[in-house]
Formats: sequence, structure tokens, C-alpha cells
Amino acid sequence: MQHLGSSARHHTLNCNGKPVDLSAPKIMGILNLTPDSFSDGGKFNNERAALIQAEKMLKEGAEIIDIGPQSTRPHAEFLSAGEEINRIGNMISLIKKEFPEALISLDTFYSQTIKFGFNEGIDLINDISGGQYDENMFETAAETKLPYILMHVNPSYETMHDKIKSDDITVSINRYFSEKTAELLAKGVQDIILDPGFGFGKTVEDQMKMIDEVRYLGFGKFPLLIGISRKSFIYKPLGKAPADVNEETQTLHLKVLQQGAKILRVHDVAEAKKTVDVFLSSH
Repeated sequence: MQHLGSSARHHTLNCNGKPVDLSAPKIMGILNLTPDSFSDGGKFNNERAALIQAEKMLKEGAEIIDIGPQSTRPHAEFLSAGEEINRIGNMISLIKKEFPEALISLDTFYSQTIKFGFNEGIDLINDISGGQYDENMFETAAETKLPYILMHVNPSYETMHDKIKSDDITVSINRYFSEKTAELLAKGVQDIILDPGFGFGKTVEDQMKMIDEVRYLGFGKFPLLIGISRKSFIYKPLGKAPADVNEETQTLHLKVLQQGAKILRVHDVAEAKKTVDVFLSSH
């Protein structure tokens, strides 16, 4: 297995015509517009509160704001694309107007929601389904020419959180990444970011192995996004609440940065920023 190649080290994304250099890791702040989100649900689902939260995350060091109209935690309410669009409302254009330097990613598995978001000014597509829950997703991603975040997940919405049976989780994820990136490239998607899908159908043991083997995920061809913030594989074994494992989370963040991770998707931006600074000062 090879280590990260130079291509992943010096990766530049084309975010809606704006070049984004990933030589230093970026922080993606999570902005849930969902009343039922597992960790900060309901707090930010009106425009004023969402703008305040976006500003706070940007001030603390986030460069990307990830807007999520639908929760994907176990037993969450299922929304249609129309309901997602309705829930997003003017949020994207408001944040863009208020904070023009901010990059906005849209967390959805619907191509229709992406089309809406693209017209509103989004910069990245964050699809937890790997194009599996909407057959038009890859084509839509190609049409927008936006960077596409490809996540490893079970093949249907209903089985999203079913335990993945695998002899070697790293091998399974890489097989999936190989197939899906080939499809995306064939469709004309230029910029691909890989997300191994922590929290989706993986055992605690699998996820600890994934942390240890981040350097092998995706063969160093594409930049890696890691989203472990407030995930149960960290807090459940410790008998803690999701918001009480910040220290443990930052230890793991440092570990994945040392193995080449380029984007951290987080709830606690200020803490993640400290970790990124520690990482950069040691390099």
C-alpha cells in the first residue's frame, strides 16, 4: 500500500471558479437546519440564529460552512427534496451575501436540492449517499462542475445504518472508492473529495481501524474529508454525552491530520482550529 502521493498533498479545488488550496488542512463547520439533528438540533433552524452560528464558526477558523437540511442520524425524519429546499429557504444566499469569503457546501443526497443550491451559490456538494439514493446525482454534480464529496455508505437510505459485514473495512472502503471515483470521472466530475463515512454502519472496532489506516484510504489520489465530530464510536464506549468528548475527538483529529487528511468536518470549530494549528506548527 502506498503512502500519500504528491497529488493529494498539493491539491487545489475549483470551488465555483474560486481556487481553494488544500496544502494546509481546512475546517468545515456543520450548520444543521434540522429541528431533529442529534447534537445541536433545533437551535439554528431559523435564519437569524443560523447566520449568527455561521459567523461564529467563520470567526473561529472554519473556511467551509456545511449546510444540512436533513438529519441522517438513526431514526431521523425522512424529507423529500422539496421539503429540503423549503427548509433551506434563503439561507445559502443570505450567508453568501453576509460572508462572501465563506465557502458553502450543501449536505444532501438529492440532485434536485443540489440544482437549487447551485443557483443560490453553493461551492461544494456533500452527498452522504455516494450517488446511490438518486440516480441523477453524479450527472448533476458534473453539470455544476463543483467539487463532489463522495462518502462510503450502505447502498440505500433504509440500510444506511445497517452494520457493514466486512473482513477488512479499509479494503471494503477502497473498493467502493475505486468504483465510484471511476464513475464520477467518467461522468466528468473534476474534483473529488473522499469521506470514509464514520458513523454509518461501522462497528467501533472498524472505526478505530479506519482512524489508524487513514493514510491508506483512497490511495492518496484524492483529498480526504474526515467527519468524526460527536460520533457515537467516540462517546459511547466512554459512557459520555456527544458534546463531552472534545478532548478525545481532538486527539483523533491530530492523528488523521498526521496521515494526510485535508478537511475536518466539525461542530466545535475553535477546538479543531487549535488542533490544526498544533499540526501545522509541527510540520
